[in-house]
Amino acid sequence: MKTIRILGASALFASAMALAACDSAAENDVESQAEAIDENSEAVADSMRDSADGTAVEGAVDSQADAIEAEGEATKDAMEDQADEMDNGTPQ
Repeated sequence: MKTIRILGASALFASAMALAACDSAAENDVESQAEAIDENSEAVADSMRDSADGTAVEGAVDSQADAIEAEGEATKDAMEDQADEMDNGTPQ
């Protein structure tokens, strides 16, 4: 009988964890947008570097490109954090 209770509790715990791991459609949309922003900033930075390659301003442009990539990454991270908060306390 004890084994059945343990198995039942384990199954209940596993089910609860599976539900908690599910993201809502709204959360997934925000995370997709965040990824697109990050990818776009990387593309802009790469284009800037390509344009300045071998020129006198290459170093300065590379620094600007690094800043653009960092800003895109930070924006993505902030959006993903907000998206994670969207579903907290909400039944899935």
